[in-house]
Order: sequence, then structure tokens, then C-alpha cells
Amino acid sequence: MIGAVHSLATISAQKRGVALRSMLAAAGMTVLKLAAGLFSGSLGVLSDAAHSALDLVGAALTYFSVQISDKPADEDHTYGHGKVENLSAFVESGLMAISSAWIIWEAMQRMIRHTVELRHSVWPLLVLLLSITVDWWRSRNLQAVAERTGSAALATDAFHFASDIWSTLAVLAGLVAAWAGAVFGIDWLRYADPCAAVVVSLMILRLTFRLSRETVAVLVDEVPAEIRRRILDEVERVDGVLEVEKTRVRRAGTAYFADLTVALPRRDTFEHAGELVRAVTEAVRRVLPDADVVVHTVPRQRYSESIFDRIRAVAARHNVSVHDLSVQSHRGRLRVELHVELDETLPLLQAHSFVTSLESEIRHEAPEIDSILTHIESEPATIEQPQEMVEADRRIANALRRSATNFKEIRDVHEIQVSRSADHVYLSCHCTLPDDLPLHRVHEVMTSLEDRFKLEYPGVYRVTIHPEPMTDNLR
Repeated sequence: MIGAVHSLATISAQKRGVALRSMLAAAGMTVLKLAAGLFSGSLGVLSDAAHSALDLVGAALTYFSVQISDKPADEDHTYGHGKVENLSAFVESGLMAISSAWIIWEAMQRMIRHTVELRHSVWPLLVLLLSITVDWWRSRNLQAVAERTGSAALATDAFHFASDIWSTLAVLAGLVAAWAGAVFGIDWLRYADPCAAVVVSLMILRLTFRLSRETVAVLVDEVPAEIRRRILDEVERVDGVLEVEKTRVRRAGTAYFADLTVALPRRDTFEHAGELVRAVTEAVRRVLPDADVVVHTVPRQRYSESIFDRIRAVAARHNVSVHDLSVQSHRGRLRVELHVELDETLPLLQAHSFVTSLESEIRHEAPEIDSILTHIESEPATIEQPQEMVEADRRIANALRRSATNFKEIRDVHEIQVSRSADHVYLSCHCTLPDDLPLHRVHEVMTSLEDRFKLEYPGVYRVTIHPEPMTDNLR
């Protein structure tokens, strides 16, 4: 946790540092270009100076936005402050578009009115060459940090300054062409400077449009459809997920947020559902690493559910245990018998009302059922304190062994425990059976053994038999 906090602090410091250096460089170049433009009377240089002034505003916006965007989520901004960077990029794009439109207007006015007058000097050329060098350095640094941190604002700045190199080259070409026209007497070349300004502005407008479209997409929570498809593909591969009912993804700055609703088998336990939620989260993060993922689960019926599954699902919905569930078919009509365990302190009237409601819900879930008979059992709510086994109880254990000899499937009976609590006698044991004996036959043998034993010792209150395969007892 400490390492993660340290990493975030380092990233934030890198972003602020490169944004501050970019802002200082923009301030210096704005002053130099403005001086060179006023000295030479070049609209191209002045347009570049105006562009640099907007760079200064944009760099300042970037500097302050990365400081705000790195703040953690709070009560007013539960998704964090990441979209401040996208908002900054949008404002910067607007400023670039306005400056380009003004430059095109001014250039057209100069060409129409034939008011192009330049004072040729080497200083504007040197300023433009310096600007190209500074913009190259800035764009490289900003892009490197943007790639490491995923900052939208820094990436916008890097893109901006990379485009400035081409615009400055166009202004430089216009100045050189205008100077050549003056030296060699080529009159039409005096329009090279305003033409260069128009070319620069059109380039900026084209790039601004693309940048604005990407920024607006983030601000309105637009996410590429391909990302959603990849998330669906990954989640649907998770074993146990029946269906992905809803998938929503949004982005704020460098962070992604995914909100999914997945259908799980309704008989899943809480623990198994929790494991599936973790698996779904990992599947989403294979597409969007470090995404903030929220998974909602809804219970759904499997297409392959049997009538037994549907009955148990109703019981699970009411958080009660059922056993000895059986379904008989007589002349095409189904009859269900089951045992339901309820709190032993529950009054009979309340217990009967609950069971009646449960039976009604089971019929609704499985309308093919004609009748239901429910045996109500008490679910122990107190911890019993058994007494120590006495010598006389060994006769009970021997009687159990004698009863077991009547069943050819029973190989042996061991770990017999006889205990007493209050006025009740309890017996438990382990019973060895063949490995391949079907479970329904295991249940029949255990029930028959219990019935036969109780004929000899009817005073035993409860008999608990644990069946074991022969393989386990050979170890």
C-alpha cells in the first residue's frame, strides 16, 4: 500500500514538473515571437506569436489541471477528479480554433487590401529556428511523461507542440519566400507570408477538430465499442457466469470504471458467488488493467434445472434447509414429500403458516406438482453437553454391529460413539461400504440399518451414520 502511494506521488510529481517547464517555455517563446513579429511586420510571425500565447494559456491550464486531477475521490467527486484533464484539453482545443480563425481572417484582409509590408531581418528567422528547437524538446518530454502516466492533458500538450513545429516551418518558409521575392523582384512572393499564416491556421484547425472530437468523447462517457466487446468476451468465458446482462464503462482522466451485472445460478452459495465476482473482476482487468470494477450479481434459473433443483431453490430463497426430498409420480400426477428444518423455538402456528407459504411458492415455481406433504422438524438452536460413555452403553454398540451383519453391503462399522444429554441417548458411527455403491442405495442401507437397530434399542433418540468408501479405509 505504501509503495502504491509512493508510486502515485512520483507520477503526480512528474506530471507537474513537465507541465511547469512547458508553461515557462511557452511564456519565453511568446515574448520572443511577439517582439520578432512587431519588428518585422510579419503576419506569419505574429500569428505564431498568438499561437504561442495560446500555448501559454493551454500550458497553464494543463499545469493546474494535472494538480487537480491527481486528487483522490471525495464526497463531491466520487469518481475522482480525472475529467479535469479532459476538460482542460477541450478548453485548449477551443482556444486553438479561435486563434486559427482570427489568423485566417487577418491574412485574407492583407491579401485583398494589398497591405503586405515586411521589414526583412535575420532576427525573426533565428527566433523561429529557436522556437522549432524548443517545441521539439517540449513535445518529446511531454509525450514521454504522458505515455508513462496516461495523462490526457499532457498528451494534448505534446500533440499541440508537435503541430507547432510544422506551423513554424510554414511561417519560416513564408518569410524566406517573401525575402526572396523582395531580393529578386518577384512581386507575387510578397503574399507568401499571409499564405503561410493561412496554411498554418488550416493545419491547426484540422488537428483541433480531431483533438476536440476525442476529448468530447471522453467527457460524454463514450468508450470504443471494441473495449466493451472484449470485456464481454472475457467475462462470458468465466465458468459459472450464465449471462452478462449489463456492461457499462466510463473514463475519467487516466482511470477507467466498469460496472457489470452478471447472472449466476440461483443455487450458488455466497462464497461461490464471491469467487465468481473476483473472477469477473480479473477478467475485466485483463482488458482494462487497474480499472475500478463493480460487479452486481442477480440469481437466475438454469435451463437444465430439475424439479428437485427448483424446490431447493425456493427453500434457499427463504434460508431454510430441506432433506429427505422425494417426488413420486402416480397416474401422471406428481406428489412431493420433504422435510423442512425450522427454529426449535418457533410456535407451531407460525411454523405451519411459513410452511404453507413455502408450499404455495414451490407450486408456483413448479406448476406440474399436484400435491406437497411437508414434515416439519426442529433445527437445534442450543449446544448440547453430552455425558461420558458408560460401560452399559457398550451393549448398544454391540447391538449396532449385530444389526449391520444383516446387510451384505456393509463391510464394517467403526468409531462408534454413544453419548447422553439430558434424557436422550445419541449414537454415531462410521460405516464402510463398496466404492461403487450408488448414493441412493447408500441412503437405503443406512436408513434400514437405523430402523433395524431401533427395533432392538427404541430408547436411542438419534442415530447418525457416516458412510465411507472402502478405499479410504485401506489407507
